[in-house]
Amino acid sequence: MSTVIDGIIVGGAGGAVAGITVYSVQYLHQKIRDCIDSSAVYKWLSTNTKDEQGHRFRSTRAISSWTNLTQDRVRYLCSHHRKIYLSTGGREDMWGVLQRDDDSFIFS
Repeated sequence: MSTVIDGIIVGGAGGAVAGITVYSVQYLHQKIRDCIDSSAVYKWLSTNTKDEQGHRFRSTRAISSWTNLTQDRVRYLCSHHRKIYLSTGGREDMWGVLQRDDDSFIFS
C-alpha cells in the first residue's frame, strides 16, 4: 500500500515539474520573440519617421507591411514599447518614436 502512495507522490511531483518546465520555456520563448520583433519595429520606425521627410508618425499598416508582421502584432508591440508613442492627432493608428518632454517633443 505504501509503494502505491509513494508512486502517486513521485508521479505527481514529476508531472508538476514537467508542467512548470513547459510553461517556463513557452514564456521565455514569447519574451525573446517579443524583444526581437519589437526591436525590428523600433529600428524601422527610427529610420522612417524623420521630420525632414514630413512623416513624424507611420501607420500600423505601413509598419506591418515593411516588417512582415501582422497588424495586430505591430499594434501590440508598439503599445508595449517604451520609446514608441501613439499619435494623438486626427488620424488613428499612427505610431512614432518621439519622446515627450513636458509640452514639447524631442526626437530620440
